[in-house]
Amino acid sequence: MKISTKGRYALRMLLDLAEHENDGFIALKDIAERQGISKKYLEQIVPILSKTNVLQTSRGFQGGYRLAQAPSKYTVGMILRLTEGSLSPVPCVDQDPIQCERSNECVTLPIWQGLNKVINDYLDSITLQDILDRQRERYSNDYII
Repeated sequence: MKISTKGRYALRMLLDLAEHENDGFIALKDIAERQGISKKYLEQIVPILSKTNVLQTSRGFQGGYRLAQAPSKYTVGMILRLTEGSLSPVPCVDQDPIQCERSNECVTLPIWQGLNKVINDYLDSITLQDILDRQRERYSNDYII
């Protein structure tokens, strides 16, 4: 499993919105500028996040984007599944029930199922708020006298 640019940029975009959640609707150009991401690339990610009600949008002069819910409601796993599809290390563990004709004799299937569980459990245990809290803690301990 390899996370694509789309997944990484979507996470960065949503973290930026979470960090600036008290600023109202944020223009895409501002996110792009702060994150060093092409605005055109973000424009490709926005429809995925908007149609799944992750983002609220506002058109017009003061338009832009903001999170539809609190940052604590969004997990990294949820965001990556929206942008990447499956996070499974192999296709067979995506299926329920497993369609592979070899599944009854497959000695490696439990390995892939275990890895899939670890990946999903870990990514689902981290929220946008957790990431922001870690970042704030890191910078609050970084002072110079």
